[in-house]
Amino acid sequence: MSTTVDTTAATAAGKERTPVRPARVLLHLFLAGAALAWLAPLLWALYAAMRPYGETSEKGYVSWPDKLSFENFTNAFTQSEMTHYFVNTLIIAVPAVLLTLFLSSMVAFYVSRFDFRINLFLLLVFTAGNLLPQQVIITPLYRLYLLIDIPGITMSGKLYDSALGLVLIHVAFQSGFCAFVLSNYMRSLPHELTEAALVDGASVWRLYWQIVLPLCKPAMAALATLLSIWIYNDFFWALVLISTGENMPITSALNNLSGQYFTDPNLVAAGALLTAIPTLIVYFALQRQFVSGLTLGANKG
Repeated sequence: MSTTVDTTAATAAGKERTPVRPARVLLHLFLAGAALAWLAPLLWALYAAMRPYGETSEKGYVSWPDKLSFENFTNAFTQSEMTHYFVNTLIIAVPAVLLTLFLSSMVAFYVSRFDFRINLFLLLVFTAGNLLPQQVIITPLYRLYLLIDIPGITMSGKLYDSALGLVLIHVAFQSGFCAFVLSNYMRSLPHELTEAALVDGASVWRLYWQIVLPLCKPAMAALATLLSIWIYNDFFWALVLISTGENMPITSALNNLSGQYFTDPNLVAAGALLTAIPTLIVYFALQRQFVSGLTLGANKG
């Protein structure tokens, strides 16, 4: 009994005396510095947003504050009419994310679970769309949107200047990446599952909807998080394909905080922080699924 106790004590003492390796210390210092570098602009924007413009114009931004308040956040929310633009963004982002995941998952299912001659070529066609810069196709796409008439569906009567136009362009540009990710994930699923279902008489749709798709929830959650952030933060397509200010998404609401002759940088910083809140909510709500979806297959070999 005493021998066992002595051995345990010696083992514990050996663990306590384990020297800290310099490489590990440098790694932690690097990670802490990188995290601070990423947080510094956000913290500086928060610091500026909580100070009145008169104080910063007199003392400068690198100074000790006399007053900190959330008045700029209240003013930014009301002056920019953010509630209206948040609704516009939801009308664009939610259908775009759902349609992208639905269509890309069907493409991924087909190219990953069935073997045919143009299997790889079909996947490359969808993925190649992500290789085109947006600026290259904007001119013909803009002319095309002006020519397409959809009376009774949009307020403008055309695909241009409508939420539907933004939804379609986001689905077109994001489906390739999602199809590529989901096809790789579906290839890792056991083929015995689908083969057994086919033997039992399951249709292709049931095979996709009830067997394969439920197993892809981690990958779908990770893609949903990325798509929500990308589409929410989009400014380019909304700027080119929307002409009416009331139809703009939230990224354009900050323009309402800029005057013709004067702009309050503190007010704009508060508005920018307010617009970032929904993306943080989406990430923290799907954080566990997002991380597990990104690390799937990391230990397979």
